[in-house]
Amino acid sequence: MPTGITSWTRLLAWTNLVLQGVIVGTGGAVRLTGSGLGCPTWPRCTAESFVATPEMGIHGAIEFGNRLLTFVLVGVAVLLFLAVVRTAPTGRRLVVPALLIGLGIPAQGVVGGITVLTQLNPYVVGLHFVVSIGLVALATVLVWRVYFPVADRANVVPASTRAAGWGVAALTLITIVVGIITTGSGPHAGDSGAARNGLDSELLQHVHSWPAYALFALTLVMLGLTRTAPRMRRYVVLLLATEVLQIAVGITQARTGLPAGLVAAHMLLACVATGLATAVVLAARQPVRAAQLSPTDTAASLR
Repeated sequence: MPTGITSWTRLLAWTNLVLQGVIVGTGGAVRLTGSGLGCPTWPRCTAESFVATPEMGIHGAIEFGNRLLTFVLVGVAVLLFLAVVRTAPTGRRLVVPALLIGLGIPAQGVVGGITVLTQLNPYVVGLHFVVSIGLVALATVLVWRVYFPVADRANVVPASTRAAGWGVAALTLITIVVGIITTGSGPHAGDSGAARNGLDSELLQHVHSWPAYALFALTLVMLGLTRTAPRMRRYVVLLLATEVLQIAVGITQARTGLPAGLVAAHMLLACVATGLATAVVLAARQPVRAAQLSPTDTAASLR
């Protein structure tokens, strides 16, 4: 258990972040292939077995594979916590996000189990995705703090720009939540017998676009607001590019009958957008010592 940040710590932090996205992808594969009840019960895969059996076919293998990945994430989370638990003197504040991730992964497994036990209730399925988005955001915070100490930071943009950054993060979350509700009314239920939420899918597609376009507009505004903050601007540019791609995928999938491949891409891009929106907020405070700040920057840091 090191007392400082090592290359091993950074590797674990990045591995955790990537795996949080990977499990969203495998969870999407479960739903998009109709394998949501490939293992019809939980915590066992069947009433007699913890593992999928050959008789369960491809659906059982896909669902069980997604369950197995949870144990990989738990293992990485444990190693990550051990790697940061003694780093408190470095001022990076890594222990709490690492602990929350370590607790969030098994909690996510329980929500997944409830999903199965409720026969893929669309609202429980939606909660499953919301927890994943929260874990992606936490994993992004942890990666950021591995590189940048919390104790040695100052505001590098005015309060208005910081507020706009939080607005971007809030709109990202709202867009994703409305998208989850929209998905709950659509055709990809995870199983042919699973219920849908009964809402108007076509109307929800339009409602989903409203916060998405508001997010796009505010991100464009952020381009102008971050002219003097190159690191923050870098993440704004990456987020804007992700939003353009996400909008293109969303429009295309809506007009082509929601093909599974595009729906999967839409889910993964939501994870990328979450990470970048989190980075935009984090980049508003950077490791700049007070002695190196200009008077304007110092005044901005106090607002």
